[in-house]
Amino acid sequence: MRATVIVLGDIGRSPRMQYHALALGARGVEVDLVGEAGTTPHREILAHPRITCHQLRPPALRRRASRRLFVPAAALDVLVGATRLLATSRTIVPRSDVVLVQTPPALPTLAVALLAARTSRTRLVIDWHNLGYTLLALRLGRAHPAVRAAGWWERRLGRAADAHLCVSHALARELERHWGFRPVTVLHDQPDARFVSCAPEERASVRRRLCETLGVPAVHPGLVVSPTSWTDDEDFGLLLEALPACDRSLTAPLLLLVTGDGPRRRHFEQRIEGLSLRRIHVRTAWFSSDEYPRVLGAADLGLSLHRSSSRLDLPMKVADMFGAGLPAIALDYGPCLTELIAHGDTGLLFSSAATLATALSEPFAGFPDATPLLDRLRANVAARPRITWEEEWARQAWPVLRGS
Repeated sequence: MRATVIVLGDIGRSPRMQYHALALGARGVEVDLVGEAGTTPHREILAHPRITCHQLRPPALRRRASRRLFVPAAALDVLVGATRLLATSRTIVPRSDVVLVQTPPALPTLAVALLAARTSRTRLVIDWHNLGYTLLALRLGRAHPAVRAAGWWERRLGRAADAHLCVSHALARELERHWGFRPVTVLHDQPDARFVSCAPEERASVRRRLCETLGVPAVHPGLVVSPTSWTDDEDFGLLLEALPACDRSLTAPLLLLVTGDGPRRRHFEQRIEGLSLRRIHVRTAWFSSDEYPRVLGAADLGLSLHRSSSRLDLPMKVADMFGAGLPAIALDYGPCLTELIAHGDTGLLFSSAATLATALSEPFAGFPDATPLLDRLRANVAARPRITWEEEWARQAWPVLRGS
């Protein structure tokens, strides 16, 4: 069996699609992983004998465009991206038995994947991480003609697929009831095997190195890690508003480590410099795919600022937090979050700057000596049945991809 896995985005920053490729390779499938160059993919991807990485140069006009020029710049990016993707899939990648494509972005990815699949008589499976037109609406507004056109094309192209995977039951219901897609299989994100809680000695060592490297003067601060892609669907404004109130409530030092890299990082750093915080030390940093699981495993809490553009997808980073034994503080953007987080049991949900300040400070009441709320949340996360990505993938995705 041979599979083509397409992600029109940075391969190295697309963990779910890399996990797909590794799971297929582990079952003896020859995999062509096609996407944009940027962050280095996992070592296992690059070293795997059955996985071939095709990294394309990403078009970047829309990233530098003003709001007035965003639509024409994005249209040109779509044309350039479609040309490169089609050329690679038709002339370099061998014919496969199944094409698995990530969306969003829906355009040009779905159009190119559909064309490549149909001209080679190959099955097409779409993995829905969100709805693409809702992400475009964050920048242009729901009423913009380009947003309405994108939504129409997304539905039209999606109906031509042979099968669908998606990240939540809420998204599956939307695709089935309102978009008319069949069949839709839910593949919940689960932690990779690398995400585990650190032993006490390693935990202390990692935290000590972080404080030294990041210039944090506190000897034993609490540690909160907020993984982010620095994109428009993450609410940094809410965090900036909550930090002063949280700082006044804390009695012990706290290191808030915001990881990742992206277009909004520098603006956030500039805003942080303008805050007068006494107990909270905010730092930004990028960690490799090998370093990041250790950092997460050494933390006390995880923080998710993801605000779903569709209110139907789930923050994948929370699955990694649970794998590392961390309770999750997460922005509450809709009922679908109950598929992942139980408020007061495995994490805390917030909806405003005031409730975020409370969610950040209350677990550290009495830190580092007596922290009953933090201890209870961590114990509940540890008691959750641990389902790995490989186990979930074998049950849900493998039958869809092999066509059984």
